[in-house]
Amino acid sequence: MEQTLLQLNQLSKSYGRLKAVDQLTITLKKGNVYGLLGPNGSGKSTTLGMVLNVVNPTSGSFQWYQGALDTHQALKQIGAIIERPNFYPYMTALQNLNLICKIKQCSTDSIQEKLELVGLWERRHSKFRTYSLGMKQRLAIAAALVNDPELLILDEPTNGLDPEGIHQIRALITKIAEEGTTILLASHLLDEVEKVCNQVIVLKNGVKYYEGPVDGITQTYGYFELKAKNLEALESFLKEIDEVETVEKNTNGLKAVLNAPLASEELSEKLAKAQIFVTHLAKKKPSLEDQFLSLTQNQ
Repeated sequence: MEQTLLQLNQLSKSYGRLKAVDQLTITLKKGNVYGLLGPNGSGKSTTLGMVLNVVNPTSGSFQWYQGALDTHQALKQIGAIIERPNFYPYMTALQNLNLICKIKQCSTDSIQEKLELVGLWERRHSKFRTYSLGMKQRLAIAAALVNDPELLILDEPTNGLDPEGIHQIRALITKIAEEGTTILLASHLLDEVEKVCNQVIVLKNGVKYYEGPVDGITQTYGYFELKAKNLEALESFLKEIDEVETVEKNTNGLKAVLNAPLASEELSEKLAKAQIFVTHLAKKKPSLEDQFLSLTQNQ
């Protein structure tokens, strides 16, 4: 049985008439990488602010460790980066992390291990101001990990980074997760969530639209792209197949959306038997982006 680390019960936050977060109920269980996904202004940062005691909820509640710890105690067992990294510019990485251990009242024993993990041990004596943006962000992750947290909370960790920096941070998050740390990552980037998370919570205008496995945003069997000299015959034939839900024409030929599993080989055999010869046949899965849009558009 997975341990519940954090439970939100109809948590809401209003600023005047604006409902930033609207009756949000979610459960975070140990050992997962959660993506809190939504466009800017969807309530992600407000949600994180509430559970980290930075923002007061308007209504609803949340519990750490099923009520075994209060928020103050729980915050000692988690790591969080919710703003731009805040370090002393004229102090070295090592000095900054030593100071953070004092503030967090935790041992300094893991500093070397954490700096090695984020690839900054060689630069431990460099002053923070000499770091690139990507290095600053990696140091912030090391700082969030010095108390060996069970849960790491990251708010838009790749914002403003160049492609190399983005790649490094994503690889780092995956590595931290593999070592057993539960992660909650807020992001507006679909491909980021798809690459690093196994669970996703979709927010829009403070409302939760979906919570569950990343690959289950909509249970999808994918679709086929097909081309043939005789498109009309192909279209009529496809419409007769039970596993095909819809057939639509586009500039490239036909798109047959499935409502049940159908392998490319099976479809090829069916077409061959019917003597319909295709010039192109490819099976595709809708991207997380397509699924995300269809999920939030129709509401």
